[in-house]
Amino acid sequence: MAKKRVVKDYSALTEDIVRLVKNEYPSGYAEHLVTYNDKDGKKVSALPFETDDTYYLIRMTILEAKRIVKEDDDFDDDGHLKEEIGEVEVDEEFDGAGEDDDEISNDISDEDDHIIVTRRKEDDESLEVADETDY
Repeated sequence: MAKKRVVKDYSALTEDIVRLVKNEYPSGYAEHLVTYNDKDGKKVSALPFETDDTYYLIRMTILEAKRIVKEDDDFDDDGHLKEEIGEVEVDEEFDGAGEDDDEISNDISDEDDHIIVTRRKEDDESLEVADETDY
């Protein structure tokens, strides 16, 4: 069975998913972002993340990725996950799925190797941060 594919904003992730993402990327997110063109041809960047049954693309720009780590007390001043945070276990019952996931159809064939991106939940364009790759 194919994994469910989900595109979400970081702010919409559950606490359990955020904890798993932090453990997967203990040195920050900015260096691990992937970029692709959405169905409208717009350049989009996201952090890939997988659980046993779900493949996530967590929408964020490079600036947002750096800001998230800088403002998160779980990361030290150098942008690395603190040791005591990485030791926290996630409940074994957790399956990686959230109630409000923006699910992408699993019926996409290999020939249609693209990802459908849903709209951000926030319509306030003032919250958008430009994707600056020169940093």
